[in-house]
Amino acid sequence: MMNRFLAVGAALTCGLLVSSCSRTAPQAGPAAPEVLVTTVQPRDVPRVLERVATLDGFINANINAQVQGYMVSRDYKEGSVVKKGDLLFQIDSRPFEAALAQAKATLAKDQATQAKSDADEKRAMDLFNKKVISDQERDTAIAAAGSSRANVQADEAAAKQAELNLGYTKITSPIEGVAAIATAQVGDLVGPSTGTLTSVSQVDPIKAIVTAGEGPFTDFISRHPDADERQRYVNSLEFELILGNGSVYPPKGKFYALDRNLDPKTGAIRYEVTFPNTGNNLRPGQFGKVRFVADMKQGAMVIPQEAVNELQGNFQVAVVDHNNKVSIRPVKMGERIDSLWEVTDGLKPGDKVVVQGVQKAREGSTVTPKEWTPPARSPVPQASASPQKP
Repeated sequence: MMNRFLAVGAALTCGLLVSSCSRTAPQAGPAAPEVLVTTVQPRDVPRVLERVATLDGFINANINAQVQGYMVSRDYKEGSVVKKGDLLFQIDSRPFEAALAQAKATLAKDQATQAKSDADEKRAMDLFNKKVISDQERDTAIAAAGSSRANVQADEAAAKQAELNLGYTKITSPIEGVAAIATAQVGDLVGPSTGTLTSVSQVDPIKAIVTAGEGPFTDFISRHPDADERQRYVNSLEFELILGNGSVYPPKGKFYALDRNLDPKTGAIRYEVTFPNTGNNLRPGQFGKVRFVADMKQGAMVIPQEAVNELQGNFQVAVVDHNNKVSIRPVKMGERIDSLWEVTDGLKPGDKVVVQGVQKAREGSTVTPKEWTPPARSPVPQASASPQKP
C-alpha cells in the first residue's frame, strides 16, 4: 500500500515538472520609439532675412574710341588694375597731326589777313572822319575787317577741334579700377561706331544688387513710415555676404541706395549694398546671398520648421505629454524666421514638440523623448544695440 502511494506521488511530481518545463517565459513588449523633442518657450529671436544678390562694380566705365583710326597699341595688361589717366590704347595719330598742322596754318594765314583788314578799317575810319572817302568805302572796310575776325575765330575753333581729335588718339582710363579683356586688337579700324573697346570697373567698394518683391517692400514701408526714421534704420543695418561656395565674406556691408521705382514686369524693387573689397577678391558678376537682421521678434513662440507637418494647407505638430504620450495637435503658423517658424496658436509654453522622429509619433502612442540639439549654423549678423521696432 505504501509503495502504491509513493508511485502515485512520483507520477504527480513528474507531471508537474513536465508541465512546468513545457511553459515558456513571458516575452517583454517592444521598447517605446525614441524621438527628439524641444520645449516651447517664448523668446526674442532675430528676424534674419536673406536675399539673392549679384555683385557689380561701384562704377563701370565703358571705354570707347572718340575718333576713327587704326589701333596701333594696347598699353595695359588685361584684367589688371589701372589708375585714372593710365594709357589703355593708342590710335594712329599721324592723320590727326597733319589735320592739326593744316588747321594751325589756316589760322595763321587768316590771322595775317585779319591784321591787314584791321589796319584798313582803321585807315578808312580816319579818312572818313576827314571827309576823304564815302560812307560806302568806310562800310566796305568795316565789313572786310569783321569777316576776317570771324574767319580767325572759326580757324581757332577748327584748330582746337583738331587738337582734341589728336588727344583722342590716346585712350586713357577715366577711373581707377580693374580693366576687362579688350574687345579690339592692334590693327583694327576703330571709331565711335565700333562699340566698347574694354571696360574698367571700380570694385573697391563693390556693390551687391538685391531685389525685393512688392510685398516685402510694402511691409517695410508700413513698419517704417517716417522717411527720416527709415533712413536711420537702413543705415544702422549690417549686411553679410554669403558667397557661392557657402562661406561668409568677412567684411560687413552697408546699405547704399534704394531704386526709385519697382520693375513693372517683375514687381520687384532693387536696392544696393556696398562691401569693402581690398585686394579685389570679389568681382562683378558673382552671385551670392545678402543676409541681415531686420529686427528682433519679441516673445515669439518658435519651433524648428522641420517639426511642422503640413497637410492640405493645415499644420500639425506632435506634442509629448508628461506621461510620454503623443497627441497630434493642429496649430496656426506665422512668420518663418531663419530655420524657425512662429506658432501663433495651438501651443503653450512648456509643451514638448517632436522635432525628429515625427513619423514614429502616432496619436496616443508612447515614445521615449530626448532633448533635440540644434545643428551648428553659420553665425548670423548681430542686431544693433537699439533694434528698431517693426
